[in-house]
Amino acid sequence: MGIYEELKERGLIAQVTDEERIRDLVNSGKATFYIGFDCTADSLTAGHFMALTLMKRLQMAGNKPIALIGGGTTMIGDPSGRSDMRKMLTREDIDHNAECFKKQMSRFIEFGEGKAMMVNNADWLLNLNYVELLREVGACFSVNNMLRAECYKQRMEKGLSFLEFNYMIMQSYDFYYLFKNYDCNLQFGGDDQWSNMLGGTELIRRKLGKDASAMTITLLTDSNGMKMGKTAGNAVWLDAEKTSPYDFFQYWRNVGDADVIKCIKMLTFLPLTEIRGMEKWEGSELNRAKEILAFELTKLVHGEEEAEKALEAARAVFGGSGSSDNMPTVAVESNEIGVLDALTTSGLAPSKGEARRLVQQGGVSVNDERISDVNYKITVGDGVVLRKGKKQFVKLTVK
Repeated sequence: MGIYEELKERGLIAQVTDEERIRDLVNSGKATFYIGFDCTADSLTAGHFMALTLMKRLQMAGNKPIALIGGGTTMIGDPSGRSDMRKMLTREDIDHNAECFKKQMSRFIEFGEGKAMMVNNADWLLNLNYVELLREVGACFSVNNMLRAECYKQRMEKGLSFLEFNYMIMQSYDFYYLFKNYDCNLQFGGDDQWSNMLGGTELIRRKLGKDASAMTITLLTDSNGMKMGKTAGNAVWLDAEKTSPYDFFQYWRNVGDADVIKCIKMLTFLPLTEIRGMEKWEGSELNRAKEILAFELTKLVHGEEEAEKALEAARAVFGGSGSSDNMPTVAVESNEIGVLDALTTSGLAPSKGEARRLVQQGGVSVNDERISDVNYKITVGDGVVLRKGKKQFVKLTVK
């Protein structure tokens, strides 16, 4: 099985412009491909996993990845999948975020001479002459076609700024520039990027002639509709300072039954022969699959030692053996603390109001004893386990 066939079986391929050409290019290891990352934060999230593992798989098959940092496009903001404008970042913020991205990406792909490379589109986009761009590039785009793109349709009702309207042109120019200067012959992206990606292929064809139309695009799914990377309104970060290895493990341990095998296929490097056997698993076996998923992804991001610690802590609590040294711990000021304060201090509740609601609805327990009194005082002592629902908990200690 070639790498292209493997990607298809793992459920990663949704749409392509020329499947036969792409298959030959990728399977022969002759693809120089790019994936773009707009650096709107100083850490990648679990939502970037698919792109990162795809780059790793393709590099292992002999293809060359280009990680494109969107230093220029981040200053505009992609309207895809959004109902409002993105926060405007400074050049300094973007440069800092780009450095953080490269450190995290290095756990997945190998950078260096003849290997993966990282480029920043600020290096060419910020130097463009606006009038020249309008003449040379703008003339290749139809406003009618652009307005039919899904990424713009969903914003038209609430208002689409002219700034954001230019995003498609900027992203298309990226592929054109990388094709001319880095021999980049393939781009990958999420399904919400399809229109922008087609724009790049068309720009290459229009500017460089018919022979360039062989340059192709592959489209990734967004996990078949799964919304990865967010839980309870918060992002699940790859930076251990933002999301601990334990919390990261728990996020993947808690995926839905219907999604766990899809995630294992798409995101782990377990052999397909092994995963095919898991597709028959039902009931309690799915919990085992979730544990496997969580362990494999935590190992990828944080290393095997941290993955082992997270696994041990989860088993200790869910297995009924009580606390664990590897459980996330929150230190409080005194030996006694009110349950509402404990919930907000630990981060299990974002506010006192939400903490009160959780207690009143029976969603909070201390050492497996359900608490219904909002005035309940917790005696911390040597450490007690504060639990929210069935899947979120911390150990409380005294500072």
